[in-house]
Amino acid sequence: MSSAAASLKPFTSAFSYTIRAICFLHITHSYIYEFTETRGESMLPTLAAENDYVHAIKKYKDGKGCQIGDCIVAAKPTDPSHRVCKRITGMPGDYILIDPSLNAIREGTDLDEPFESYIQVPDGHVWVTGDNLSHSLDSRTYNSIPMGLIKGKIVAANDFNKPFWNGSLTNILGFRWIKNIYVEESNDN
Repeated sequence: MSSAAASLKPFTSAFSYTIRAICFLHITHSYIYEFTETRGESMLPTLAAENDYVHAIKKYKDGKGCQIGDCIVAAKPTDPSHRVCKRITGMPGDYILIDPSLNAIREGTDLDEPFESYIQVPDGHVWVTGDNLSHSLDSRTYNSIPMGLIKGKIVAANDFNKPFWNGSLTNILGFRWIKNIYVEESNDN
């Protein structure tokens, strides 16, 4: 081995490990796990309006294993380069009252007929809404979304608005589990 090749060996080795690490991170981010920032008020109080980061598991990609009440990360139907965090509020075949928040607005008026506009969620689609209905662009705006737009299920979040440690080992960096509030947990005693 020449002295020139020997002097380049540490650089080529470092370059090789860097490429491998980048490939590993890409595969992990694409197929296993995603840690991403959320912004906006649409998921208050579940997710903070800013500096909240969610942990999304990719085994739920394309809606596999998702159920009503799950929080998901999905590509925005009107702009696939953007992601949205929403809660599944309707599964394929479900009948959905398109905008239940309008009932409260209409009750205060003297309209003769109640708001009764329903839609059936088509096969291969889900109905998603934000937890903060008054500040959410969701299926009420862009209709049901194809399950193929679902990128993962949100299982936890870190609120970086909180202190690093609040005295409890269970809440470092504002960590909290995101639970499905629509499904009751069974108590196996």
